[in-house]
Amino acid sequence: MNRFDREINILRLSWHEARLHFRSPRMMALLALLLLFIVGGSWGLSDSSSTVTSQLNYDTPYEILFLVSLFVLFSSTLGVVLLGFDGISKKRLTGELAIELSQPINRNDLARSQLQGLWLAVFIPTTISCAIGVQLIEIQMGKFPSLYDWLFFNIATGLIIFWYACIQLLASSIAKDLGSSVTLGIGIWMAFTLVWLLVTVLLATLIGVDVTDLNSPQYNKFSEIIDLFSPNGVYQLLLESNLNPDAQPELQKYFIWIAALLWSFIPGTLFLRRFRTLRP
Repeated sequence: MNRFDREINILRLSWHEARLHFRSPRMMALLALLLLFIVGGSWGLSDSSSTVTSQLNYDTPYEILFLVSLFVLFSSTLGVVLLGFDGISKKRLTGELAIELSQPINRNDLARSQLQGLWLAVFIPTTISCAIGVQLIEIQMGKFPSLYDWLFFNIATGLIIFWYACIQLLASSIAKDLGSSVTLGIGIWMAFTLVWLLVTVLLATLIGVDVTDLNSPQYNKFSEIIDLFSPNGVYQLLLESNLNPDAQPELQKYFIWIAALLWSFIPGTLFLRRFRTLRP
């Protein structure tokens, strides 16, 4: 089989895997999260008459999308956990993995189809939810984000979903049972989503950075450096780099993109390597 035929076969398997996720009862929970947080957040944040949003300073639709990215971090990444925490471990326990590995297909291709299928299952409804959110922003503000801003936002969102898909499937391939799959999946998500700020403050304290003022330039620069080691942090830095110059990160853009490339390469490579040596 030549390279082109292999890629087509991987795409077919990926879409088959995505459709299995679409038919899963967990997809209903994901859709509810996306509608509540992304669609609802887009409408609420773009409403300038709201008592909450009146305290925020924004002028463009992209700045609203940047605020909506906080809801993406909560809903879409949690969706990856919901769909993917037992993506490998469940198949191993039910014997389905043994059947798949016995098929005449390269293990690397099979692993890629698992990864891309999970990514598609979360990215497609997330993109649709964001598109609906953009329509609501236009209703409130009377203008759409530029095509460049929209594509930039979607590329960054696709990357964060891919990073979490790699991490979750890697964790699932390590887990021995469903209990440990849940623990690893939720634990990793909570570490990056809820605990990372505490990690940043603790590290800043240890090296002598003043943490009494979390808005100080010294702390902000240190926080940006630590965020490079978190997928959530890199996602936020990517989106910040497209804001107005006075709101952009102090870090050079190439550092942020290098971190994004490493997050795209390292977890994915570790998962593919783990899958190649996996025993059902």
